Amino acid sequence: MRRIGRAYAYGPDPVARCWWAETVETPGWPRAEGEMTADVAVIGGGFTGLSAALHLAEAGVDVALCEAEAPFWGASGRNGGFCCLGGAKADDATLARRFGEAGRRDWRRTERAAVETVAGLIDRLGLEVDRHSEGETLLAHRPRDWAALQHDAARAAEDYGVAPRLTPAADLAAEGMAGPFHGALTLPVGFALNPRKYAAGLARAAEAAGARLYAPAPVEALVPERDGWRLDLPAGRLRARRVILATNGYSAEDVPRWMRARTMPVASNVLVTRPLTGDELQAAGWTSGQMAYDTRGLLHYFRLMPDNRFLFGMRGGLFETPRERAALARKIRQDFEAMFPAWAQVETPWLWSGLVCLTRPLTPFAGAVPGAPGLFAGFGYHGNGVAMGTHAGRLLADLVRDRAPGAAYPEAMRRPPGRFPFGRFRRAALVPAYAAQALADR
Repeated sequence: MRRIGRAYAYGPDPVARCWWAETVETPGWPRAEGEMTADVAVIGGGFTGLSAALHLAEAGVDVALCEAEAPFWGASGRNGGFCCLGGAKADDATLARRFGEAGRRDWRRTERAAVETVAGLIDRLGLEVDRHSEGETLLAHRPRDWAALQHDAARAAEDYGVAPRLTPAADLAAEGMAGPFHGALTLPVGFALNPRKYAAGLARAAEAAGARLYAPAPVEALVPERDGWRLDLPAGRLRARRVILATNGYSAEDVPRWMRARTMPVASNVLVTRPLTGDELQAAGWTSGQMAYDTRGLLHYFRLMPDNRFLFGMRGGLFETPRERAALARKIRQDFEAMFPAWAQVETPWLWSGLVCLTRPLTPFAGAVPGAPGLFAGFGYHGNGVAMGTHAGRLLADLVRDRAPGAAYPEAMRRPPGRFPFGRFRRAALVPAYAAQALADR
């Protein structure tokens, strides 16, 4: 298995201080050993893979899932827990140019449908996931961004069929969202959750429905055979008629070779404070349970959790090396203190990072892999995998059975992404783009 990054990015250090791991006991899935068969094999035990396995098992399909590391080790177990609109980075003009205005609207409706997919699973399965927040709040970090939010509110209402709420800067403190912000746009779609509790709930439900979950079970090779595919594992082999690739930002470049250069994994970083006291919350003026993010391109995302710990995340890393991680650890703490100076002395014992998956067209993919009968893939959620990854798994569970998807499936998700240029050096091309974005965000 060959990946784009150095071994450090896929090792224990980046996730060693992840708060979510303290809240959920990691289950012991069996190892994959000997000769095994399944109707469908799923590679990857995150939201996409677990959703696909659950929906397949509930439909009576014999499904086996292989996770390379411990359960919930990857992005699905270390993200910020924002179940919200998103999944693509292509803007409205780009979406309309590629897919037409109807296709653009279909994509926007799918964003909301993805959130509803998660909400439906939580309700149907009775999952306890520490759900909170009434939609999401976008905070303007400059006056001109506040003007843009006011302009965008009408289109958001039309695209998502909701009533957005605009809050001018003078009223933010009254809503418990004080800070260096120039206004806010709240969309009543989505909610926050504990991502590991959610993933663990999906896994339990999938197993109860009959899915077989294996870990650690890294797929070392994926080989086409006359009547399906062979997955070579360290201690065995699994043969399946059909296969779903669900590895997203942790994909290998050679399992299969079609995946080579089709993803751009970049880092996102998260810190979590100790529980804050009532006085500390009042001192900062942040008492809201809203999940929020700012208008920067290299955005900050943050929320007060039900136990009064504060989660604060940011984009910015490219290579996930020890040196870069140390620099980003300093940077995220500096940004946290700059945004919430009243908490400058508050301890942040939890700090971790993970990989976000970009694609060249800046839209996700869920569908059949061209030229590889029986092989399907879902990836490229651009930092919004809680909702869109779960939704993609639901779609793939239909597609792999040759059924028309029973959920929103826009053209924006159907086109396989092309390859990035520069092969294994492709992330270096983002260095000047990240530098330019950092300047533009000031």
